[in-house]
Amino acid sequence: MTLSPFPCNACGKCCRRVHASEQTAFLDRGDGVCRHFVEETHLCAIYDIRPLVCRVEDYYRANLQDVIEWDAFVKLNVAICEKL
Repeated sequence: MTLSPFPCNACGKCCRRVHASEQTAFLDRGDGVCRHFVEETHLCAIYDIRPLVCRVEDYYRANLQDVIEWDAFVKLNVAICEKL
C-alpha cells in the first residue's frame, strides 16, 4: 500500500512532549523531551534508526491500517499537532 507522506514540518513539538504518551515515554530524557531530539536543528539524532512509534507511516502500516483509513489518521494527527 502506497501512502501519501505524513505532512510533518519538523517543528519538534511532538519530540518535546514524549512524556505525554505511554508509547513514547521511554524516550523521555527526564524533562519531557526526547533524548534524541537536537534542539538546535529540531531534528532527530537517530533519525535513520528511530523507534517504530516515531515512524508515522511504518507505525500506521504495522498497527492501524486495519483500524482507520490513512487520510482519517493523518487528519486526526494533524489536529493533534496543531494543538501542541
